[in-house]
Amino acid sequence: MSLSRRDLLKLGAGAGVTAAFGGLSPVFGQRPQQAMQMKTIPSSGQRVPAIGIGCRNYRAQAGSAELPVFRDTFAMFHRLGGRVVDTSPNYGNSEEIIGGIMGELGIRDDLWLATKVDREDQAGGVQRMNDSFEKLGGNRFDLMQVHNLRGVEIQLETIKEWKEQRRFRHIGVTTSSARQYEALESVMRNHDLDFIQVDFALGNRGAAERLLPLAQDRGMAVLVNLPFRRGRMFEAVGDRPLPDWAGDIDAKTWAQVFLKYVMAQPGTVIPIPGTTKPHHAEDNVRAATGRLPDANVRREMESFIDPLMPR
Repeated sequence: MSLSRRDLLKLGAGAGVTAAFGGLSPVFGQRPQQAMQMKTIPSSGQRVPAIGIGCRNYRAQAGSAELPVFRDTFAMFHRLGGRVVDTSPNYGNSEEIIGGIMGELGIRDDLWLATKVDREDQAGGVQRMNDSFEKLGGNRFDLMQVHNLRGVEIQLETIKEWKEQRRFRHIGVTTSSARQYEALESVMRNHDLDFIQVDFALGNRGAAERLLPLAQDRGMAVLVNLPFRRGRMFEAVGDRPLPDWAGDIDAKTWAQVFLKYVMAQPGTVIPIPGTTKPHHAEDNVRAATGRLPDANVRREMESFIDPLMPR
């Protein structure tokens, strides 16, 4: 269901947003109060925060009580220095909701915005991307991705052309399934991409066998979806206390443990956890501060989690 301008204006009515901002938010490139880990995109040299936000669940009907919560979440994410935002036109009305939030908060130009194209044919892809510009605003996206490799060869032709026209700063492809790893690897070897997006987590390390090393070799940055493995990571640890090694990486919650593991992978690897609540946004962004695990600690983390994951 489409949202009216009045519905979008209501997003700004909640007092929680004012509290979340706590004053002027930092502009792109400035550090939040506690220094955030940054990543360098190999193909462009651009520096971005090491944590992002995934917007798969930013979908709601007009008048929904979820809308101001989504706005508060974005406000918190932005205030703490979060900038990398990933969405898609096939996430319901996510693009429309996010476009409204960015407009009301006045942060569109602060954010590093990624979306996707998910059509088989060229004309359908062009229409889909033009619709994304209309909903999200601006005249350029930082990243356009071919969603789940759908129509990948046809869509890459178009998005490469649009990149040359400077409508996209970076281009890439995505998957969230091991069933597509072989096809993704082939695309990575045959095309000059700036990014891939793939599922990866402490308890789901299949992408580390070939895809993450190949991305590093090919100079491609990586956005990581499902870093919590759809909540299974939290189910695995249950109510266990954090191990002693969590203090060695400045992790204060299990979410920070899981995210720091992803951020610490070799190359430019940026997790984009789905985040729809302000306190989760704060927890996730905090993961990008402090120390990250080295190879020895990562092996210890793997040894800890593997017996807990269902076979």
